[in-house]
Amino acid sequence: MSTTVTVANVSKKFGANVTAIDGVSCEIKANSFVSIVGPSGCGKSTLLRIISGLVSATSGRIAVGGKTVNGPISDVSMVFQGPVLLQWRTVLENILFVAEIGGKNPREHRARALALIELAGLKGFENSYPHQLSGGMQQRASICRALLLNPSLILMDEPFGALDVMTRERLGFELQGIWSASKNTVVFVTHSITEAVLLSDTIIVMTARPGRIQDIVEVDLPRPRTPETLRTPRFLELSAYVRESIGTQWEG
Repeated sequence: MSTTVTVANVSKKFGANVTAIDGVSCEIKANSFVSIVGPSGCGKSTLLRIISGLVSATSGRIAVGGKTVNGPISDVSMVFQGPVLLQWRTVLENILFVAEIGGKNPREHRARALALIELAGLKGFENSYPHQLSGGMQQRASICRALLLNPSLILMDEPFGALDVMTRERLGFELQGIWSASKNTVVFVTHSITEAVLLSDTIIVMTARPGRIQDIVEVDLPRPRTPETLRTPRFLELSAYVRESIGTQWEG
């Protein structure tokens, strides 16, 4: 289950003088993994929040599954840079929490929660508390929580941004495996070009503020992608193209 996202000439202003994004239009296909990259402050996270309905656009239209977004939408999950886990709950209890707040019986979702925990490499840590986990493990738990109710749309705002390079690379491969099993529509904000090319079907490249779409890059690398993918000529070619499209040199 997944959904298409339509962004039509969307702009967002904060106050009288700050335009965060300007005239952004794109179509995000159902079942696809789409990354948004661009310089800091270009409006990537703002666009993500507008898609979710948490922030309203100044002008333009967002449609999710063909329905215009006029406020917070259901059947969507967000994953933030920090795991935002409840410290007094175990991993399993944190994941089941979304069922509770959704008015559902957590017991009915326990089997899926345990399956996600195993898929994310957290088996054996079901009854551990967040302070007993590494940062990477906590983030995996937050991703499992976002997937519990199998939402049609998952929005990720730099979920690996606070992690070291090796950990975020490993989590990237694990995220690919989790997503491949469910094929939700994913919109993923990142500063890492490597991460974007590794994970995505499509990369949306934004300009510096006010954020506009500079380029849309289709990633034609076969799946599943492995550590060897990072060394292939096509991967390096796509990474160089995205870096050039952004127009700034920063490590990714």
